[in-house]
Amino acid sequence: MSELVRNVRLWFAPQRIREEGDTPDYRFSLANERTFLAWLRTALALIGGGFAVDQFLPDLRWGWRVGLALALLGAGVLCSLRAVNHWTRCERAMRRGEDLPVSRFPALLSLVVAVVAVAMVVVVLVGWEG
Repeated sequence: MSELVRNVRLWFAPQRIREEGDTPDYRFSLANERTFLAWLRTALALIGGGFAVDQFLPDLRWGWRVGLALALLGAGVLCSLRAVNHWTRCERAMRRGEDLPVSRFPALLSLVVAVVAVAMVVVVLVGWEG
């Protein structure tokens, strides 16, 4: 079974994580949970931004509006899924006494948000109407 499938199964059965390794200092588990919640807040902000672009910029050319909205909505979906996956991976690593997992996702998310922001700057400078 691949590591990803195992992690996805643990999303819905977090009590099974307790079967691995030793219980870490609760402060580390709580910090991991706060990080998870921060990722979810980021996901909600991206999703809200996607809806805002679609609903509050009706004069924006359809292709731009839909493209920017979908980019933000997609980033929000990925961010929310990544949050739970990262929480699971970190909790397992702490229990096993391993190094915390590294990820390229923050860099990817930053690039997507930067591209959307640059596109919005272009839209504002050029004008909304096509």
